[in-house]
Amino acid sequence: MKKEVHVVGAVITDKDRILCAQRGETKTLAYKWEFPGGKIESGETQQEALKREIFEEMECEIEVYDHIADCSYEYDFAVVHLSTYYCKLMNGTPNTNEHIKLEWRTKDELAELEWAAADLPTIEVLTNAS
Repeated sequence: MKKEVHVVGAVITDKDRILCAQRGETKTLAYKWEFPGGKIESGETQQEALKREIFEEMECEIEVYDHIADCSYEYDFAVVHLSTYYCKLMNGTPNTNEHIKLEWRTKDELAELEWAAADLPTIEVLTNAS
């Protein structure tokens, strides 16, 4: 049986743009795009995990808002359970400590990127939202 991993992703918005993060060459799912975030630690809520992960990865503080989507996807290495949330930057400028590239995209431009499979349901919700 594959390992199960519970993660959260931040859909960080700025006006009509969304922050997209590209995984590095040495990471699992190399070069795929994702919403920044990470694993939920024991005793953390999803929102607490998101705030911690964004602070650790990007040296920014965020506010977490509405839930967007949940997805379970079976990769070769594990079953990933991803929950995404709308977020807003409160302090700091995102940096690339954990990713090789960060880009701000409109929702209409999201499909131009090659996303990790677990992020696709969130992309679908975002592109179908009015």
